[in-house]
Amino acid sequence: MPREIAEIKGLLDQRIGEEIKITVQMGRKKKKKRKGVLQETYRSVFIVNLDQDENNFERVSYTYRDVLTNTVEVEFN
Repeated sequence: MPREIAEIKGLLDQRIGEEIKITVQMGRKKKKKRKGVLQETYRSVFIVNLDQDENNFERVSYTYRDVLTNTVEVEFN
């Protein structure tokens, strides 16, 4: 992944509407994987509509800083 927040936002802006896989570091060797569609990007966060079959929530948001610090890993199909 890029080393600047602006680059991360730019890459995600190009992928709006595409399927996305998110891996979130929950701490102490715990990871949570989610699938959904990248819905919107804002100045400091991006919104993912989650697959309703696998998740209890409809949408989640993450910051670009989470991606930069590898707290959140983003993967596109």
